[in-house]
Amino acid sequence: MKVLLIYPYFIDRRIDEEDVSAIPMGLYYVGAMLLANGYDVEILNAWDQGASPHRIQRILEDKQPDLVGFSILHANRWGGIDIARMVKKVNPHTHVVFGGVGATFLWEHFLQHFPEIDYVVRGEGETSFLELIRHLEAKGTAAPDHIAGLAFRKEGRPFATEDRQPVADLDSLPMPADYFTFQHLSLTRGCPSGCTFCGSPAFWKRRTRFHSVDYFVSQVQRLVGKGIRFFFVSDDTFTLKPKRVIEICRRIVDLKLDITWAAISRVDCVDGEMLAWMRRAGCTQISYGVESGSPKIRALYRKNISDEDICRAFDLTVRFGIMARAYFIYGAPQETEATIDESLDLMRRIRPLSAIFYILDLFPGTELYEQYKRRTGADDDIWLDRVEDILYYETDETLDKERVLEFGRRLREGYFAMLPDFAEAIELEEDPALFPLHADFLSRLALTFSHGDYAANPSIGNRLPTAIRLFERALSYHPDHRAFWGLGLVYQQMQRWEDSMEILLRGIRHHPASVDLRMTLASSLMRMGRSNEAREHLLPVGDQPRAMEMLVHCCRLLKDRQGEKAWHDRLKAATRAKSP
Repeated sequence: MKVLLIYPYFIDRRIDEEDVSAIPMGLYYVGAMLLANGYDVEILNAWDQGASPHRIQRILEDKQPDLVGFSILHANRWGGIDIARMVKKVNPHTHVVFGGVGATFLWEHFLQHFPEIDYVVRGEGETSFLELIRHLEAKGTAAPDHIAGLAFRKEGRPFATEDRQPVADLDSLPMPADYFTFQHLSLTRGCPSGCTFCGSPAFWKRRTRFHSVDYFVSQVQRLVGKGIRFFFVSDDTFTLKPKRVIEICRRIVDLKLDITWAAISRVDCVDGEMLAWMRRAGCTQISYGVESGSPKIRALYRKNISDEDICRAFDLTVRFGIMARAYFIYGAPQETEATIDESLDLMRRIRPLSAIFYILDLFPGTELYEQYKRRTGADDDIWLDRVEDILYYETDETLDKERVLEFGRRLREGYFAMLPDFAEAIELEEDPALFPLHADFLSRLALTFSHGDYAANPSIGNRLPTAIRLFERALSYHPDHRAFWGLGLVYQQMQRWEDSMEILLRGIRHHPASVDLRMTLASSLMRMGRSNEAREHLLPVGDQPRAMEMLVHCCRLLKDRQGEKAWHDRLKAATRAKSP
């Protein structure tokens, strides 16, 4: 049987696409299970194809799958429905299966209202999906009542089989990295917390299961072998078992895996020893759910953390050279100008170096959604409207759109106004073994102010002065390549050509083979009319195509026609050699 697994598109545009653009790990696990059992499987990431449905239809016509499975988070459910209709239009006999957290909570709704959907896999999907395919291959007439974790129509009505028991041994699942290339990893399934805005408590029943250290590290090794160097560790709480995390980090260090990665954690689940090992193993960012500076609102979310927990985690994380990112939610029940002030006050105390602000919305499977239904008498048919979600303030007469949007504006503008001071106030652990990592951390942050996301944000003041001080501080710890290069670029922006050349020459003494340092230096020299010196500094890296391009330009400025032709010919030969 030929299977196509699809991650469908969303209908609303997003400011930050990072959260939705990656295929969910569950789809890779299902794909790996099917491939390991001999099935023909492909995965299509259609998260951004909402404006180009004809492309998806062409893919369906070209591939002619026997079964199409969809990963439904909830916000992409209309994308899944649209594509399911295309599937049936291309071939009415193709089986359509919905799965994922969104499908699990709305299985009855989907089967009641959307005839294009034949089956819904509820909960963990690997085994249920495999058993369903085997059932369909057998072409029997009996309904698949024997398959746990499934829903379908029986006698014309939505019907669910018994719940499937969670996979007892996660390591028994085929390893997705044996079949696919991706950047998102997970050590665990589940989360013990009971946050009211999250679907995890109902989906995973507040139980957590773990992969072994061997499984996790082996998956990292396989992906590194495929060229992946940056990872997102997507667990709800990666650091739940510190000893396991430390052992993973020891293995990464011992294996000399040259990677960087970001993780998610809770503020009450980190300590100094673990953070030190995470930093040594390449962790550059940890995101924490702070949610609100108001203890009253955190209690409404059942976010059982204290201000002391939050302050301690942010201080420790930054001390070990890891960017601490804060998630905040606004527009909550009982949100007022005073609770927003509390959030701004907490920000001043924890000094997050990155922050994301979400407006509270309601999703099926969350306690807040269940409270909404009980309070209003609404049912799941509200999702027949073509919307991704319901914003909480739309259900609370004490809040209105303008007021809630003003809450968000105050939080964002207040945070960005304070951010340069947060960067200046960084305190790092005085451990010489960590000094090269501190330099790396500071130069990464500096580059964000000078050339990254913060550089383009007009709400942030003193961007270049802040970047300069961070680059200089990085160099006080270690001759970091990025710090030399970034500082040289900043001085170029400010037309401080002599300063740019001085810092870049210092960098080249430490990193003589750096193409970036030499090209940036050559650019400054050429702007000062010193093209001959620029050429001399480029020659040691003249085997690199980027340097060849600049050498052609140098020779042109020097009116060296013979040299210009020679470097142009070398560049053409290098380009041909790289072509497939």
